Amino acid sequence: MTQDTSQNTSLALGATLTRLSLGTILLSHGILKVAVFTIPGTVGYFASLGLPAIAAYLTIFAEIVGGTAIILGTYTRLAALLSIPLLLGALWAHAGNGWVFSSEGGGWEFPLLLVVLAATVTVQGGGAFALKKLPVVDPFIPAALKA
Repeated sequence: MTQDTSQNTSLALGATLTRLSLGTILLSHGILKVAVFTIPGTVGYFASLGLPAIAAYLTIFAEIVGGTAIILGTYTRLAALLSIPLLLGALWAHAGNGWVFSSEGGGWEFPLLLVVLAATVTVQGGGAFALKKLPVVDPFIPAALKA
């Protein structure tokens, strides 16, 4: 194996690990909102932040569907890009709680890390072992966001 091939393999595996990390966190947070906090509980929490109920439903949907797409590697760049506004919202929600996420109410360090992970996945794409596309949806996705 040449050095270029070895470096390309390492980059692809790094992109895969980053993709799987982001997707797993998004999916698990979506499931957490449904199974543990419950949908009414999540809607109530969003209301306590001054957000409408639709924001809670959209967040749950985005975390579950987007996280699954990112894990599978289906339109990874698009899913990661679309998760950035959601993650910026989480950063906003935790901004007043201090930096460390172990602070009461959770600080903003973890949401900021997720924003950076989403930006990284948007730039890198799916890496190795990604499904890449779905034939039914593929014609509607811009070429730059298909990886």
